[in-house]
This record gives sequence, structure tokens and C-alpha cells, in this order.
Amino acid sequence: MTGPTDETNGAGDTGGARGTGAAATTGVAAVVVAPWVRTRLRAAPGVAVALALLVALTACLAAAFPRAVDRYEDAGLRRLLDDATAQRTTVQLYAPQPGVELPQAEREQALRGAALRAAYRKVLGAVERPLVPDRDQSSYGVRTANPGAALDPWLPRPTGLPARMSLTAQNGLADHARLREGRLPRVRGSVTAATPEVEAAVTTATARTLKIKVGSVIHLPGVEREPLAVRVTGIVEPREPDGSYWSAMPVLRKPSLVQLATPAGVPNRYWLGALLLPPDAAPALLGTAGKPERYWQLAPDTASLTAHEVDRLSSAIAALESGPGLGRVREKVDPLADATTDLDEVLTSFVRLRSGIGPLVAVAAFGTGTVAAVVLLMAGGLAVDRRRAELALLRARGGSLRGVAGRLLAETAVVAVPAGALGLAVALLAVPEGRLAHAVSAAVAVTALACATLPARAAFAHRAVRIHGGREDLASVRPSRRRTVAELTLLVLASGAVVALRRRGASGDQLVALAPVLVGVIAALVLVRLYPLPLRRLARPAGRLRGAVAHLSLARAGRTSASTVLPLLALLTALTTAAFGGSVLAGVHDARDRAALLVTGADARIEATHPLPAALPDQVRRTSGVREVTPVSIAYEAQIGDGSGTEQEVVALAGVEPGAYGRLARRVGLGGFSATELAVPAARGSSGTGTGSTANAKKQVLPALASPAVAGRYGTRPFAVRLEDGSQVTVRITAVRDLTPAVSDLDFLVVDRAGLPARSARPTALLVTGGHLDGGALRDAAGTGVEVRLRAEVRDGYVDSPLQSGAERIYTAAVAAGAGYAVLALLLALVRAAPERTALLARLRTMGLTRAQGRRLLVLEALPQALLAAAGGALTGWAAIRLLSPGIDLTAIALATPDSSSGGARLRADAVSLILPSLTVLALATGIAAAQAWWSGRRGSVRELRAGDSR
Repeated sequence: MTGPTDETNGAGDTGGARGTGAAATTGVAAVVVAPWVRTRLRAAPGVAVALALLVALTACLAAAFPRAVDRYEDAGLRRLLDDATAQRTTVQLYAPQPGVELPQAEREQALRGAALRAAYRKVLGAVERPLVPDRDQSSYGVRTANPGAALDPWLPRPTGLPARMSLTAQNGLADHARLREGRLPRVRGSVTAATPEVEAAVTTATARTLKIKVGSVIHLPGVEREPLAVRVTGIVEPREPDGSYWSAMPVLRKPSLVQLATPAGVPNRYWLGALLLPPDAAPALLGTAGKPERYWQLAPDTASLTAHEVDRLSSAIAALESGPGLGRVREKVDPLADATTDLDEVLTSFVRLRSGIGPLVAVAAFGTGTVAAVVLLMAGGLAVDRRRAELALLRARGGSLRGVAGRLLAETAVVAVPAGALGLAVALLAVPEGRLAHAVSAAVAVTALACATLPARAAFAHRAVRIHGGREDLASVRPSRRRTVAELTLLVLASGAVVALRRRGASGDQLVALAPVLVGVIAALVLVRLYPLPLRRLARPAGRLRGAVAHLSLARAGRTSASTVLPLLALLTALTTAAFGGSVLAGVHDARDRAALLVTGADARIEATHPLPAALPDQVRRTSGVREVTPVSIAYEAQIGDGSGTEQEVVALAGVEPGAYGRLARRVGLGGFSATELAVPAARGSSGTGTGSTANAKKQVLPALASPAVAGRYGTRPFAVRLEDGSQVTVRITAVRDLTPAVSDLDFLVVDRAGLPARSARPTALLVTGGHLDGGALRDAAGTGVEVRLRAEVRDGYVDSPLQSGAERIYTAAVAAGAGYAVLALLLALVRAAPERTALLARLRTMGLTRAQGRRLLVLEALPQALLAAAGGALTGWAAIRLLSPGIDLTAIALATPDSSSGGARLRADAVSLILPSLTVLALATGIAAAQAWWSGRRGSVRELRAGDSR
């Protein structure tokens, strides 16, 4: 604290001081020796730097968060559009050929390149933003809606049906293809419906498959004229074969083998290819039976699409399909024009995925944001406490409340505004993508909160002029009626949010996303009210113990400052968010691991459609990391019954070695059983290679483990099962399990393969367990024609979208940031109490307190609050998870393609996420207290006990 002279000068500037020295009596303007802000910053430069760092860090995180969310959502949308075929994402508008009521010359003119180009410009004008067509990949032209059957016998005919050729006159062939042989087709003269021959090009894939060469002539049936001859003058290679120009109509790029639905024995397959005509040759299509139609294909520019514009994009697509946009096309181009696209379905799948992920990220954002806001409030409160005497003196000497608050606001703004701007700049550089307005708003909100905290808290604390304040510990300060009303209001809000989340799920409004934070707030308020009671009861018996350390520490802990609600609120909110976030991440990991386990049945799965070599199990066992190999023979299309009935139920029958397979099932948690439940009595102790006789297999009744559906239909009576090779076994269900490692997502039967015929008992799959399996080594050992799937690879495959991986990273960062702010809140709380504790130790040392006793005193004093925060945080996190788990579905963020057999992904409490943060808080609190006691013991007590010390 500075001296009275500076304070007097500062107070005089507030306009509330009565008398400012000689200048006031003589009427001469007072000259301020040093401005308020500069004096304050010079008096405490370390505090200013600390505030600047806090504001800069918080503003940076706040500004980076919305841009990071925009970045991964935009990346997820573009990935989804890129993965979808161009045939689905392209908006196709088409119109039939001009009506026969028009003159033939007008009909032909409407199909020429110039007319289609003009119509294309009008179509582009009807498109509404944010749907922006990619003009390089968009196209237009004329095509035959009914491809004609080629009359040339030299074209391939797989089943005797002639090949069909689609005549397509599309713009821009020279710009989108490389010429491999010959030359590009040209138009000689003016092409009409009666032109006998036109030129065309084909792609290399079409030429290779249909045996077409440069100079080949293909004849297509005409209408009231001779067949149209199409001469191939060039073979071209697409420059971007996956682009919309070629892939919107895949037949342009490569031919397809079409299969017709015909009775058995009737030829039903033919080749469908495309002949690429020049645009001005389109009128020749009027003389064919192909029903020519005009088309305009609009490929969306995915680089310009953003996730926050998906709703507007869907509206623009709907307008073009069946709304005002289509109306403008029909008005300007053709009254019979129509449009179709699957782009809206692709966007719907994106919105569905985002709606499942977004609320979870919002929960983390609200939790971390609350902790950061509390830390900023604590920083302001610490500044007010540090300058309590100074501000009280200013108010006593006539400083107005508005003037003092204004000076404090200016003093804080000088530090906070540049720091907030710096944090914003760093965030914009670190995350260059995303919306700017949201980032600026977040940084401005943080800066405004930082600027307003100190003057607001100072104005509240010094609203009445007083020099000496009363005690402000929990023993003397009772909660006011206003505080009680505010706490009850928060309780009602938290209860409503929890109920809404349980009923509607995590797709509700922001109140639902605030539910975990409100649970932490309520827990903090309740714990602060209840905290002193057990300590006061413990202090009485502690007073009868030998030594004063235990009694003194409990007494001091019971009279802790009433302002402890903010640190406790920060810690509980951070611990609740950490527990909630850790449980979310653990639930996501467990769901992926479970889904991958259901697919593989073990750590790795080696499987073939044929029996595996007899030496393969031993080769796999010698592979690095392999612990155990379990051979299994699987018949996926075994039929229940003897084959005499008209309808046969198909199940998957797995032949296993009961001992090894039962251990595997127990280890992975997929329907474990004991070996005696399946072992064939006559085959116990056999080598497991099968009975070797189909007749013996029919006579035996094999114990079987079945899925619930099969067990419900057949009970415990014996029934026949016909295997894929025609052999037959008789089984009786003796055990029922929901899942089994060998088969997933199918009705199944599991039997001892020693009771199967020798041919059917040969293993077709190996279930491998072990740690750090080498996929390359396993594939080398398995050889060709054998599928090798590793559980880890399958698990990684469930992260298919940047939405999932980006949300996980954001969630992890939010939890880490919340934990960091919790540690900072703990440090601020200890720093706030440090001067008073240091003075106490100094006084007690003069009365004979040893250094060891001083350390124990501070540790025991800090321990109740630390235990309160740790236990309360773990309990609050557990309660929040239990309350909110029915409304939280992690399937969207966990699995790219949810599997019905996996049972979804629900939020469950994770012990590590609950206990580890709480133990960390406990260790930090006691460690800092011990360090403070050690440091105070080294400094001595003279400075702390000097006269006039205000602490």
C-alpha cells in the first residue's frame, strides 16, 4: 500500500474529496503529481502482469473454442461430402426433348450447345446461396434417357443380350480428358435428326471393356430413318475420374454390367456404355429411340460450404428441388423441368451426427467456462482484499463510490484490454479457420468480465464508509435472505435442467448443457453451509488432547473466511466437469473397444471361407505378442432341420474346443461357460479333430450353447442341423448366452467340434489373444486368401469423421483447461490466506511453536477444506453422472457406424476420472500448505511482527 500523499491525490481526482490543499483555497487548478493508473501499476507491477497473463490466456481459450468447433465441424461436413459419391451430391436438373408440336428446326436448335449454354446460365441464376456450384465440375448437355441396343454383333454379349449405348453430348470434354488415341470428335456441317453418321469418343475403360478401337463404328436403331452410325474417333482418359463431371453419371467413365430381373434360364445381363458426342451433335439424338433429354448437373463447391450454414444449405436445396428455385428454372428454361439430388440426405446424416456430438461438447464448454469465470472473480476478490485498507481510506477521506469504481475500472482496463486483444490475436493465429464474430465476442466477454470484477467487488465491499470491518468468517457471518433466495433459485434451475436432460436427452437447450455445472454450484453452496458444523464438533474433543496444534487447526478451519464459496465453487465445478468429461471419454473408448470385440471376438481374428491349413495355428502361436490361439470351425449357413421342409431356418454353427473356447469367452466377457457344458461324453479327451464319420455324428446328440432366439424356438428337445457340406448333426440346447466370440449379430449354435464330422470340424477361423500383436506378422503367417482383422485396427476404424476426432480433442482440451483453472483457483485461495497465515506462524513462533509444529498446523488447517473439495468433487461428479446418464447417448461420438449388437454407448461413472482429480487437489492443497510453512520458517518473524502491520 502506498503512502497517504498518493492516496490523497488519487482521491481528489474522484470528485468526492472535501478539500485538496492550498490549490483549493486559492482557486488555482490542482496539479496531480502522478496519475492514478501509473501510480497503481508502479506500486504493484507483479499483480498487473499476473492479471494480464490470466486475461490473455482466458481470452485466447475463449476465442479459440468456437473457431476450433467450426473447424472440425467444417472438416466433418467436407469429409462426408467427399466420401459420398458425386452421383449423390450433384444436383441434377433435366427437361425432356422439345415437344413434337414445335417445328423440327426449333427442336433441333434447342438441343445445340449454344442454347444449352444459355439455359445453363439461367439455371445458375436460380441457385440460392450458400449452395455455390463448382463450375469446373458442373456440366450440361443432352443424353438418351433410354439407351439403345447396339446392332453390332462384335460388341461383347455376356449372356447373348446386345450391349446398350448411352449417347451423351456433354460440354467441356476437351477440358476434362486427356487424349490417348485418335482425335476428339467434331461436327461436320449442321447436324440434324436425319444426319446418318456422327463422331464420338469413349474412355479408356469403355474401350478396354467393350473392345472398341479408334475407327470403330457402332450402329444404333433410328426412328423413321436408317440406324444412326457413330464413329469412334478418339479414346480419352478422364483427368479427374472421381470428379462430378465424370462421376455424376458413372456410365460416362466406365461401362457397367446390368442385370435384369428375369425368370431363371433367361439371359439377363448386358453391357451398358457411353458414347461421348460433341455438343452440337445432339440434334442427331432426335432421330433415335433413346428419348433424348436435356440436363444440367450442378456440383456443389465443397470448399465454400461451412457447417453453420447447413440449415440454409438445406433450404437452398429444397428450393431448387421443389420450391421457388425450381419455379424460376421452369419459368426461364422449360415448364417441364425437374430436379433431383441426394445431397439433402447427406446433409441430414451430418446434422444427425452433429446433434449427437454437439451437446456433449457444450457440457464441457459450459463447465470450463464457469471455472474460468470463477477464477476471474477470485482474482478480482484477491485484489480487493489486498487493497482493502487503501480503498477504505479513500472512501473515508471523501472519495465517491462512483469515482473510486471508475478509477479502478480504468486501472484494470489498461492491463486487461491489451491482454484480451493479445489473447484474441493468438487464438486467430492458432486457429485460422472459423467464424470471426464468435471469437471476438468471446474475447470481449472475457475482457469485460476481467475489467468489471475489481470495481464491482470494490463498490460492493465499500458501499458504506467504514475503517474497521467486522469479522467475516463463517462463525459470525450468517447467510442473508437474498443469498437464500438466490440459492433456492439455482436449486430450482439445476433440478429443472436435470429433469429435462433425463427426459429429452442431451439435445435440449443451453439449460440442459448447464446441468452438470448447476449440480456443482448447488453442491458448493450446500457444502459451504454444512462445512463448519462437523469441524466445530471435532474442535471440542481435540481441545482435550495434548498439544495445541490439532485444536488450533480445527478452530481456524471452522472459522474460515465466508468468501470460501468461490474457491469451493471453482474446485467442485472443475472436478465435476473433469469427472463428467473423463467418464465421457472413457465411455467412448469402452464403446469402441466393445464394438471392436464383438466384430473380432478376441484381440485378432484370422478367418477364411475354406478350412485353414493344419499348421497355421502353430505358426500363429510363434508370432510376436500372441498368448493363445483358439481354433473354431464356423458354418454361417447351417440349416435347422433335415432338409425335408420347405422353410429352413439358417443359423451360424460354431464348432469349438470347449475348454479353450470357454476360457476365451470368460476372458473377453462374451458368454463364458464351463467346458463340461459342451463336451461330448464320448469325445472327452479326444484330439478335437472330429468323429470322422457322418453316421456317428447323426447318432450322437451334441450339447449346444445357443442364442436366446434359437433357444426360445426349440427349447431343450433334440433337433437336426444340416451343415453347409450336406452333413447332418443332432443337437440339444443345454446353455443359453446372449453373445459368443465366434459369431456376432447372428443367431448361433456352439457345439464341441469333436462331435462334428471330420470335414466340418476343420477350423475356418482362429481367435487370437495377446498384447501388442503384429498385424504384418500375422498376415504373413496367414498367407493369401485369408482375412486378418485386429481388434485395435477395427477400433480405430470407428473414428470415421473429423466430427468425432475433433469433438474428442475439444473435450480433452476443455477438461484439461478446467483442471488448470481449478489449480489456479486453489493457488489464488491459498495466496489470499498466505499473509494472515504467515503472520500467525510468526506470532506463534514467539510463543514457542516449532517449525515442525508450524508445518503441521498449516497442513491440518488446509486439510479439511481440501478434503471437502476432494470428497465433494468426487461425490458431485458421481451424482451428476448418475443423474444425467439416462439422457446421454455417446453412440454418435463413439461409433461411426453404430452396431445394433453393441448395445449403444451410455455414460457410466469412471473410477479413475472420479478419484484421480480429487486426489490431485488434495495433494496440491496439502503440499502448498507445507511449502508455505517451510518458506515462512526460513524467513524469520521480525518482518511479520513489526509495528503497524495491518495484517
